[in-house]
Amino acid sequence: MNRALLALTLTLPLMGSAMGQTPPPPCAGPEFRQMDFWLGRWQLRWEATPGQAAGSGTNHITRELGACVIKESFQGGAGPSALVGVSLSTYAKPRQQWRQTWVDNQGGYIELAGGMEAERFVLMTPLAPDARTRSRMLFEDIRPDSLTWRWQRSSDAGASWSDQWVIFYKRLPE
Repeated sequence: MNRALLALTLTLPLMGSAMGQTPPPPCAGPEFRQMDFWLGRWQLRWEATPGQAAGSGTNHITRELGACVIKESFQGGAGPSALVGVSLSTYAKPRQQWRQTWVDNQGGYIELAGGMEAERFVLMTPLAPDARTRSRMLFEDIRPDSLTWRWQRSSDAGASWSDQWVIFYKRLPE
C-alpha cells in the first residue's frame, strides 16, 4: 500500500469521530441561566399606587425555543379590563446583555435591555427623545419562592427613580 493511501486510511476514522462530535447547544452558557430565578408559576399581588389600583394576578414563565428564550405569560386580574401581556427575553451574546420585548392587550409595546446588577436583575428602556425620561423593571429580594418586581420611572436620565407599580411574587406549586 502506498504511503498516501495508508495515511488517508488511518486519518479518515479520526476525522469522522471529530466531525461526529455534537457541539454544545447555542444557549448553554451560564449567562443564559441568569433569568432562571423567574421560571415557574407565580401568584401576584400589588398594592394601590397613584394611577394603579390594588390587585392580583398570575404569571407563568417558561423556557422556550431550545432554551434560548424566556417567555412570560401575564394575567393581571379578572374581567374585560384586565391587563394581559406576553414578553420574550433572550441573552444577546454579541451585546452581552439581556433583551426583552413586552406586548399586551392594551396596545403596549416596550423594549428593554440589561441584566444582573449585584443581587438584582434590571432591564431598562432606552432614553426617550428628551434624553431624560427612562423606565426600568427591577427584580429584587429574589428568593426561591418569592421576589419583588418594580416598574420604575426616572425623569432625570436615571439619577433617581420612583416606583410606578410594585408586584409581589409568590411561587405556586408545580
